Amino acid sequence: MAAMSSASDTGDHRGRHPPERRLLILGGPRSGKTSSANTILGDEMFDAGTETTHSNVGQTEIYGRRVTVVDTPSWAIPADPEDDEEPDTDDNAGAESDSPARPPPSLDSEGPCMGAILCPPGPHAILLVVSITQPFSDRERKAAEEQLGALGGGTWRYCMVLFTGVDKLPKGVFIEEHIANTGETLQWLVERCGSRYHAFDNTLKDSEENTQVPELMEKVEEIVTDNQGWYFEVNELILLEEEQARRALEEERMRMEEHARQREQMIGGPPRELRLLLLGWKGVGKSSVGNSILGRRFFESGQETELCLRRQALVCGRRITIVDTPGWDWFSVSRTPKRIRQESQRGAALLRPGPHTLLLVLPVVSSLTARKRRTLLAHIETLFGDNACLHTMVLFSCGDWLGHTPIEEHILRGGRELQRLLEYCGNYYHVLDSKTPGKDRSVSLLLDRIEEMIRENGDRAFLPIQTEWLSEESSYSSDNTEPEDDCRGCQLQ
Repeated sequence: MAAMSSASDTGDHRGRHPPERRLLILGGPRSGKTSSANTILGDEMFDAGTETTHSNVGQTEIYGRRVTVVDTPSWAIPADPEDDEEPDTDDNAGAESDSPARPPPSLDSEGPCMGAILCPPGPHAILLVVSITQPFSDRERKAAEEQLGALGGGTWRYCMVLFTGVDKLPKGVFIEEHIANTGETLQWLVERCGSRYHAFDNTLKDSEENTQVPELMEKVEEIVTDNQGWYFEVNELILLEEEQARRALEEERMRMEEHARQREQMIGGPPRELRLLLLGWKGVGKSSVGNSILGRRFFESGQETELCLRRQALVCGRRITIVDTPGWDWFSVSRTPKRIRQESQRGAALLRPGPHTLLLVLPVVSSLTARKRRTLLAHIETLFGDNACLHTMVLFSCGDWLGHTPIEEHILRGGRELQRLLEYCGNYYHVLDSKTPGKDRSVSLLLDRIEEMIRENGDRAFLPIQTEWLSEESSYSSDNTEPEDDCRGCQLQ
């Protein structure tokens, strides 16, 4: 988006202030952005020896014209999977590295487009810095497109390629020959900028023969003339929204990386163990939920569960043991057969020394009345005691029915009874799409949530087995689930 420049912008000396030109410098890691900014400013205003994490602004006068220069953090370039070497940390000074890839910026840094806010109302020219010592590949092209797209439409009309490191060119080779011989991607960039480019040797300082800065400013004037005196107008609201979205994505990336790091630490050592007991009404999808968590079809779904069944697998670096149980009556504890109630207790006994979490499976498509809620709580407290609430989590099944509706919105719509049930469980809940077993990232989030509950419970990390749960145990248990076996002895399947 552009706006008409004022008299001071167009060089009308009748303006109160000296005519001004505003330059925004963008580029990838180790491209020489900061050194180029210092060259334009004629002084070492910015530290070219460290990575730029926040945009910086500097001003100078060139031939009576005030020039504002904004140096920005490097745009993120995805790492090449085949590149095994660690990149250098200096992204500005030398520009000698052969591999410009680096990890995405941390939460301590800001996106490069935020620098546009520092030259209000907008830059006259956007300098895309490219080092001739680094290959300009398709990854760099995509990064450039992404950053300019984040600024808004029409940015390419204000862009110029600024080549750095020209002192590294072979003797007798000019920048035009370098562009022609480097490849189609670099040629695309130059053409996208309207064939506007300039070359810098940042090793030249205050030399009388150094005309590269005046020549650059002449080309900037050509950009202003080509755009009929307009500059690129910055929409601060859009840039702030883009920055918030970038930081949210960065937070998610860091969380996933930390999760992956913790998972890798488990390789070669004993995995953490989580013991889970599936509970709920008949026909709510407990078996399907168990299959989704374990990533395989261990439990028969679509038919009524008669006996407890214990299965175990490695999931996300953890050893997960799950016991599926028969379903309860929807409206009354007394209408749930005694055998089914005993089977629920025996299911807990199969998870020696006790289950970490009672997963109360609740379909998102079912409504919860006061009677249904009281019946659920009565089953839990009657079978497992008053402390069972510390270890109970509501697991919403059939999550695909929600579509794009957040689970929090569904809870609000569910009414007071659903909210009271969640309060009973300490507001521990999760939603699972059981149609994609083993592939849903929500399984990993569920396990994180369970571990959070365990930490919250401190020295009461699991629900201890009670003696009465062991009575007549062998009468009803399914094959290969003898209670005297510790669940840590289960065969991984």
